[in-house]
Amino acid sequence: MHVNDTTSAAVLEQLRRRPAAERRVLFRGATLVTMDPDLGVIDHGDLLVEGDTITAVGTDLSAGDAVVVDVTGSILSPGFVDTHRHAWEAQLRRIMPDVDDLGGYVMSTLAGYATVYRPEDMYTGTKLAALTAIDSGITTMLDFSHNSRSRAHSDAAVEALRDTGIRGVHASMGPHFGDWDGQWPGDLARLRNQYFSSDDQLLTLRLAALATDEVAGPALAYGPRLARVADDLGLGVSVDAVFGATSSEAIARWAEDGLLGPDVTLIHATGLTPKAWKAMGETGTTVALAPTSDAQIGLETAVPAVDEALAAGIRPGLSIDVEVALAGDMFTQMRALHTIQRMRAVNATYGTDEAPRRITTRDVLDFATLQGARTNGLVGVTGSLTPGKKADLLVIGAEDINNMPLNDPIGTVVLGSDARNITAVLVDGEPRKWDGRVLGVDLAALRDEVHASRAHVLYTPAA
Repeated sequence: MHVNDTTSAAVLEQLRRRPAAERRVLFRGATLVTMDPDLGVIDHGDLLVEGDTITAVGTDLSAGDAVVVDVTGSILSPGFVDTHRHAWEAQLRRIMPDVDDLGGYVMSTLAGYATVYRPEDMYTGTKLAALTAIDSGITTMLDFSHNSRSRAHSDAAVEALRDTGIRGVHASMGPHFGDWDGQWPGDLARLRNQYFSSDDQLLTLRLAALATDEVAGPALAYGPRLARVADDLGLGVSVDAVFGATSSEAIARWAEDGLLGPDVTLIHATGLTPKAWKAMGETGTTVALAPTSDAQIGLETAVPAVDEALAAGIRPGLSIDVEVALAGDMFTQMRALHTIQRMRAVNATYGTDEAPRRITTRDVLDFATLQGARTNGLVGVTGSLTPGKKADLLVIGAEDINNMPLNDPIGTVVLGSDARNITAVLVDGEPRKWDGRVLGVDLAALRDEVHASRAHVLYTPAA
């Protein structure tokens, strides 16, 4: 087995000699895990990137004047898609690793730390989350930015996504507690015009809301008023804290009012009634699961609702949620969901003749890529190695010590790999991680910035 110096500095320099729009790069000799239902897995495959777009996949492709990157001994995968993360909290990573209920998180973080965030703290947290996402192979991240205390806070969060080069979805919502300017949702029109004027750009905008008024009152709860705002601006909607009886009742009302559909994402979806799931399935509403959040924090039933989603005809996306208590990478989410669902499937049929209905590693990788893109409203842009889609992709070392020898490529991505195996990450055709290192980051300066922001947040009395 030939293992190459896939992503050396010399190859990167070759790439950078050409203007991005004129760049042609041929990745040669990898196992392509395309996640395209028609293309499947291609052994010893090639993938051609022209500018920001994948233009061909196959075997023995003609290189022409392309820069050839030898990726023998590697897997090429679509970048992972995170459908829901509160990125501004990244300075507070694992500050409460054993939180055991939603109320504990809400009161410490949303009613406490969040109230003292300045715009610069929003920028630092969001930037740190996005850079870490890239490092672990997440090329698209939906930032559920629910601490938009002023226009400047929102601007800082958007600019952090822009400055990292991630494919970012800014889902904007007002804060739960504390003083704020009351500019949301009215400020969404300005945000759209200032930062999201093009349909062909890395950043997109969504409206974020809560399912009910139980935690933060009616102003943040999804319903006809916020649905009209989203419709008038042409925005998708992401709804958080969707769980239990009250959310189930709200979903039934939304269905009756015509407020559900493919441009609406319901997050968590634990403990919902069959009636609610039926409404979601019939309207094509998308679902973002948060496997470790549901299980570890104990949200409603504490069981990620993958079986319920699949039974309703919904293939969900996956998400990270809150790094104050959880891991920030997609490998953890895939493995947690794979393990929990298969455990429950076997347990449910134990002692009977019924065969367990188990999901597979391909299912969870599909959720983490193609279905995540669908959930974020970007299925035509990213989520699979399909010609015509943007070049959001990972190079994963299949012959590294923890992965060799390569037997099943999808199993290797889901169960064997982690951030150390990701040699390169491209977002929109641009190298963002290369030779195992996130590019363009002064780590010492970032560390100083993060520590200074954390000190402000932790030691300033709650507003």
